[in-house]
Parts: sequence; C-alpha cells; structure tokens
Amino acid sequence: MRLVNSIVARNVRKKGQLGGGDALVLHTVGAKTDKERSHPLACFPGPDGSRLIVASANGAAKNPGWYHNLRANPDKARIDIAGETIEVRAEQLHGEERAQAWAEISKNPRFAAYQEKTDREIPIIKLTRR
Repeated sequence: MRLVNSIVARNVRKKGQLGGGDALVLHTVGAKTDKERSHPLACFPGPDGSRLIVASANGAAKNPGWYHNLRANPDKARIDIAGETIEVRAEQLHGEERAQAWAEISKNPRFAAYQEKTDREIPIIKLTRR
C-alpha cells in the first residue's frame, strides 16, 4: 500500500487531482511511531480558505490510521497542494459545522456511498494554515 500511495502522491503533487476531484498530500507524524507518513487524499474547500479532508477509509468500520495520527499530533501536519507545502493545524468538525460541511461533501456520490457502508459517523477534518 505504501508503494501505491507514493505513486499516487507523486501524481497528486503534480496535478492536484485524485479521482477527478481536488486532492492534496497529507503528511502526518505517527501517533505511536513518531515517524512521518504521507497520504494522498481527496480534499474539499473550507468556507474560510481552509481545506477539508474526510476520514472515510472507503466506508470501513474503523477510521484510517492518518486520522489517529492527526488526533495525536494536530500541530505536526503539513500538506502539499498546488505545488506548495503548507504547515497546517488539524481540527475535527462537530455539530452544525460538520453538518454543513457534510452537506457539501456528500454531493460527491463516492463519499455519500462511504457513509452508507458504515455505522460510524465519518470524521471531517479541517486543515488550516499555521
């Protein structure tokens, strides 16, 4: 999987696209290992210039590993997007803020289907420039 991620990440850095939508490469610090990990992810624009990412794990029963890394180290993340590397802070959305974000994100049929596949509420993470 790491090999596939590295190939996809290289393409995302060049094109800023993944599966026909906007994308970024998220760099996290491992919650247990303290090692850097990179993850190509779809992203959505936030209302304030931030970026939103979705911990969908393709609708799996559990959250993806990068989600746990961000929870443990919200101030140790950065993103590659549009040829730029940006230091970011990660914050999980809750309540009305999450509901508004999900209303936009779920217009994408792929993400709407992920929620239908799982019983957990899929976390939405807001990434803002540090």
